[in-house]
Amino acid sequence: MGSPESRFSAQVERCFSRGASAYPRSATLQAAVAMRLARLARPLDTALPSGPRADLGAGSGLLSRALETQLTDAPLLRLDACAALLEQEQPPQRALQRLWDLNQGLPQELEGAALLASSFALQWLEQPALQLSGWCKALRPGGALVLAVPCSGSFQIWHHTAERAGVPCSALPLPDPTTLLETAAAPLALHHYQLLRFSRPNRGARAFLHQIKTIGAQASPAARLQPGQLRQLIRHWPGPEHAIVWHVLVLVGQKR
Repeated sequence: MGSPESRFSAQVERCFSRGASAYPRSATLQAAVAMRLARLARPLDTALPSGPRADLGAGSGLLSRALETQLTDAPLLRLDACAALLEQEQPPQRALQRLWDLNQGLPQELEGAALLASSFALQWLEQPALQLSGWCKALRPGGALVLAVPCSGSFQIWHHTAERAGVPCSALPLPDPTTLLETAAAPLALHHYQLLRFSRPNRGARAFLHQIKTIGAQASPAARLQPGQLRQLIRHWPGPEHAIVWHVLVLVGQKR
């Protein structure tokens, strides 16, 4: 048997594979954040050095395509561990794809990268801060990092409901934004950083959990709730006056 870390990585890949066909039309928040990142990156267009460009954890290509509408020169290499998500893109983008588990670090060809971009992917890695440090090190001087990642503080409605219901919270543990920001700020000159708050209507526990499962984002190192525990969670879930909230760290910086 593999290590707990490798088992979780495989679980993430399986879940996203099952939800891959629904991801492009259902991941509306991810699409909106990708467009925001691309607009933030546009001022860097003429300032970027030559070198490889890549979308790390590219999935179905939401961020890659958004950036390619704002930036000139070389397109982005799409890296992801989920073949089914990569296959959601149509040619000619498929020629720019590479199947790669980012828990293994970056492929050698990205050393001296001019642009590394990632959105809603870092939180799925086993050691987010360590991997982020490696991404920063791989940039050449003047190379840019463009990043968005959901952080701790998200889904408080889920955490609080589980506590009231007396059941474990099976949500994915999300990285601390301060730790990530400090990790990036050491080697990078940050042009923009912000902890954004996104809220969505609360239509109940069943609808919320179903939406997460639809796009394949239900993987967690925590044990799945037993049927009785799930009924308890649903019974204690608050009404629509309590929104479902994401906290998303967005940053753009260049290697000093």
